[in-house]
Amino acid sequence: MNGLIPSDHPDGPAPAVRHGAVLVVTCLALATVVSAMASLNVALPDIARDTHADQTQLSWIIDAYSLIFAALLLLAATLGDRFGRRKALLGGLATFAGVSLAATFTTDPIVLIVLRGVLGVAAAFIMPATLSTITSTFPRSQQARAVSIWAAVAGASAVLGLLASGAALELWSWRSVFWLNVVLAGVALIGTHRFVPESAQPDSRRVDVVGAVLTVLGLGVLVFSVIQAPEHGWASPRTLVGIAAGLVVLGVFVAWELRHPHPLLDPRLFRRMPFAAGSLSITLQFFAFFGFIFVVMQYLQLVRGDSALVAAVSVLPMSAAMIPSARLSPRLVARRGARGPWCVGLLLVATGLFVMARLDADSSYWLLVTGLVPLGAGMGLAMAPATAAITDALPPHLQNVGSAVNDLSRELGGALGIAVLGSVLSAGYRSHLDVGAVPAPVADAARSSLAAAAHAGEATGNLSLVDQARDAFASGMHLAMVSGAATAVLAAVVVALLLRRTAKSHTVADHRQVDATADDAAGRAARSAR
Repeated sequence: MNGLIPSDHPDGPAPAVRHGAVLVVTCLALATVVSAMASLNVALPDIARDTHADQTQLSWIIDAYSLIFAALLLLAATLGDRFGRRKALLGGLATFAGVSLAATFTTDPIVLIVLRGVLGVAAAFIMPATLSTITSTFPRSQQARAVSIWAAVAGASAVLGLLASGAALELWSWRSVFWLNVVLAGVALIGTHRFVPESAQPDSRRVDVVGAVLTVLGLGVLVFSVIQAPEHGWASPRTLVGIAAGLVVLGVFVAWELRHPHPLLDPRLFRRMPFAAGSLSITLQFFAFFGFIFVVMQYLQLVRGDSALVAAVSVLPMSAAMIPSARLSPRLVARRGARGPWCVGLLLVATGLFVMARLDADSSYWLLVTGLVPLGAGMGLAMAPATAAITDALPPHLQNVGSAVNDLSRELGGALGIAVLGSVLSAGYRSHLDVGAVPAPVADAARSSLAAAAHAGEATGNLSLVDQARDAFASGMHLAMVSGAATAVLAAVVVALLLRRTAKSHTVADHRQVDATADDAAGRAARSAR
C-alpha cells in the first residue's frame, strides 16, 4: 500500500494490509523501547563497578532515557502524525540501533548518561507511532483486541527485557544490554520497512515549538531537582526552588497550550473524565512500577547476592501474572464495567508493594513472590481499561493525541517514579548508614552507593561495613516501596471518583433524554387529539 491512510479512515485499511504482521512489528518496536527503559536496571551493579558511577549517576543513567522520552513524546507524536508514522518508526529505530551501538564503547558515566538521553529522543518517535499505527490501520472491529495486545506487550516487555539482559550478562558485561537493543531495533526496522504501511494526518498547522520547549524545560528542572535531592537535602533551598521552578514552567506550559490555536496537548481534553482517569492511572501505576524495578534489581543483586540472571528470573512471577490478567481485563470490563476491574487492579499493585516493603537481607524468596504476583496481576488488570479509556474518550480525528497522551503518561510516570523512589531509596540508605568508625575515603565511597560500599568493605576486609550497608539499603527500600504503594492507592481512589462522576453524568443525560422523548410523545398525542 503506497498511499497514506488517514487516521480517521472509517472503514479501516485496504485489504492488502497484513494486520497480523503490522501488529507483530509494531509490538516488537514497542518492546524494544520499553525493554530499554527497564533492562539496564539489571546491569546497574556492573555499571557502578566498571564506571565508578555513584548512586545519583546511576539514577541519571536510567532516568535520562525516560526523561527525554517523556519530554519529547508530544512533539515527536505530532511530527509523526503530520509527516508519516512509518517514517517516524524507520528514523527512530535506525537512530536507536546506532546510538546503542555507540554506547557499547563507552566507559564514562557522563557519556553514558548523554547517550541514554539520545536514545530517549529516538524512543519518543517510535512509541507513539506504534499505537497510532494500530488505531489508524486496523478496522474498528479489531482495534480493541489489538490495543489489549499492545497493552500486554507494553507491560510485559519490561520484565522480559530484564530476563534477556540477565541472560546476556551471564556471558558478557553490561555492554551486552546495548547489543540487545541493536538486535531488537534492527529486526523491528526491517519488519517496519517490509510490512508497515504509511499513515499520516497531514495538515498545514504550525508545530507548537514553544510548547515543546516548555515541556522539556519544566520536566527537566523538576526531575533534575528530585534526583539531586539526596545530595543537597529534600528541605534545602536548592531542592525546593528547583521543584517549584519546574512546576511553574509546567504551569506556564498549560497556560500557553490553552491560548495556542494548535496546541501539542489541549488541557481542555482532561475535562473528559474517562480521559483524565486513564491518563492519571497510567502515570501513577507506572510511577510505582518502574520505581519498583529500579529498586528491586539492586536489592536482588547487592543485598541478596543474586547473579544478574537469577535476579531477572526472580521477577518472572510478576510477568506470569501480568500477561493473562491483561488478556482477561477486556472481558471483565465488557461484563462488569471498567471501574471494578480497573480499581481492583490498582489496589492489587498497592498490595504487592506493601508486601515487598517487608523485604530485608534475610527474607525468603517466597515473600518476594507473594508480592510479585498481585503486583503483576494488578498491572495487567489496570493497564487495558486505562489505555482504552484514553483512546475511546476521543473522536477518530484525535486518536493521535490519545496515543501520545497514553505514551506520555507511561514515560512521565516511569521517569518520576525512578527519580522519586530512587531518591527516597538513596536518602533512606544514607540516613541509616553509620560510617563514623571508618576512614573518610572509605566512608565517602560507602555513602555514594551500596555497590561502592560492598567493594570498599571487601577491599579493606571490613565485612561489617558490607552488612551494615545492606541493612541500610533495605531500610531505604522499605520507604521506597511504601511510597509506591501509597501512590497506587491514591490512583485507585481518584479513578473511582472520576468514573463515578462520569456514571452520574451519563445517568443525568439519560434521564433528560427520556424526559425529552416523553414530552415529544405527549406533544404528538395532544396534536392528534386536536
